[in-house]
Amino acid sequence: MSANFDRRLTPARADLAARHLEGQVAAERFVDGVLMQVKDGVADVKREPRPDAPLDTQVLYGERLTVYDEEEGWAFAQLERDHYVGWVAANVLWREINKPTHRLCAPRSFVYPRPNIKEPPLLALPLGAELEIVGDEGAFAVTSEGGLVFRAHLVGVGEPVADFVSVAETLLGAPYLWGGKTSLGVDCSGLVQASLLLAGVDAPRDTDLQEAALGETLEEGAALQRGDLVFWRGHVGIMRDGATLLHANATHMLVSSEPLQDVRARNLRSGAGPVTSIRRLSRTIDERRRGA
Repeated sequence: MSANFDRRLTPARADLAARHLEGQVAAERFVDGVLMQVKDGVADVKREPRPDAPLDTQVLYGERLTVYDEEEGWAFAQLERDHYVGWVAANVLWREINKPTHRLCAPRSFVYPRPNIKEPPLLALPLGAELEIVGDEGAFAVTSEGGLVFRAHLVGVGEPVADFVSVAETLLGAPYLWGGKTSLGVDCSGLVQASLLLAGVDAPRDTDLQEAALGETLEEGAALQRGDLVFWRGHVGIMRDGATLLHANATHMLVSSEPLQDVRARNLRSGAGPVTSIRRLSRTIDERRRGA
């Protein structure tokens, strides 16, 4: 594969590549992918097809992906939403595609077999999971697969929340996990991506991609406000107000809230370097909501 292509976003290997890349990358064969959907609460996206391979990201219930190859129970796939490429356990994927109508807006919730919270749940869902809702039964929404989810934990896919920071704040205290995107484990860019999703913005997955794509750079010394993103090399945090940063970090090994000046000083002392940019998202959010 050409060095001009990003491994994270290009479904290509030396032996195989997506059909639409023919003529652009070198591969032994080119294949048409198969559209599939995640039917487990959350699935890991691995760098290689083995359980102990590095975790690059995660894919959530209801997300769609295109599978180009399978190897010993692993599917080589590209995620539809953020275009990330990796290996996903094939047994959590289905070809029966539902059309999501709602997303989970709570940090975590359950799918029940009947409208009774005392029933053993069928499945645990993370923030941002996508479901097709076909009806209501009391306080529960009925999914197209016959499960029931507490209705107050759902928001329509066309009903973005007004304040993405309030979404990120629901994950305060969640443990840090490299590649994670849920309340059971999340990293810095995963926190940004998961919270922006509920605001109607399909953000890139990794910090460098987010810094290049989201918002507009503020000039040095500009007054900060809630929702500004602060970037370092390999790290990002969300401003809760003009002085306080919310971020998933390896210092505390969780999502923490602390003064931005403390984080800046600590990163300089540790050799992590200075802030590389601060970006304001208001225009990004407006444009993405309009489908621009």
